Amino acid sequence: MPVRKGTPALLSAGTLCAALLLTGCGSPAAPPAPAPAPTAAPAGEARSRPGPPGKAATASAPIPETRLPGVGPVTHASVPDGTSQALVVTGASADSTRSTATLYARDPAGGWKTQAGPWPTHNALRGWTADHTAGDLRTPIGVFRLGDAGGRLPDPGTLLPYDQDARFAISGTGFAGEPLEGSFDHVVAIDYNRVPGRSPLDRERPLGAEKGGGVWIHVDHAGPTQACVTLEIEDLRELLRALDPAREPVVVMGPATELAR
Repeated sequence: MPVRKGTPALLSAGTLCAALLLTGCGSPAAPPAPAPAPTAAPAGEARSRPGPPGKAATASAPIPETRLPGVGPVTHASVPDGTSQALVVTGASADSTRSTATLYARDPAGGWKTQAGPWPTHNALRGWTADHTAGDLRTPIGVFRLGDAGGRLPDPGTLLPYDQDARFAISGTGFAGEPLEGSFDHVVAIDYNRVPGRSPLDRERPLGAEKGGGVWIHVDHAGPTQACVTLEIEDLRELLRALDPAREPVVVMGPATELAR
């Protein structure tokens, strides 16, 4: 089925006394003036404390985003430890045919930052499912590896293995009557029910034919898909050039409510 700080330390009592003695040496007859009574800060307003002399106040460093934005702990637990690149495809609802894709990269400090996107996308005609079967017209929910690419057109400069083959040609019309020609000019295979390391055209289905297969990221044809995710051709080329197999890229995809679990 053709279609990854601080408060400066207060002076000790001994130090404070020594300072008062030193400042009183120039006029021994005059006792030190009493310190003014502290003024209470207005209600709801925190009293500020000066920083150390000669140092300007600095803002707190931002806390790294240790989970992918919009992805909850249950879903994020399926992202492999070695993965540092993830395409998050978020559907508006379980039945939506439209979604948004953003590529994130994890920096050495462990935080996730946007690398490319967001991009508008289409997914399957009937939305999403956590139990995909052949012909259900839903896109599988989950975390899947992205390791192989191909297409009818030449490699646009990806680091992934790329299979250029005339068999990626397609004709006919989609669910909205839109032409499908050019949809497979570039594709990225989603490792759902396929053997990694092979061309996207490979038809072996380890989970059985009834669980479907051939789930790709391919060129958008202005309508919903059988099960795939689509991107505009220039967005897909940008994705292909950005994906790095050394970063063990994955796609994390599903409706927003599921991904947030």
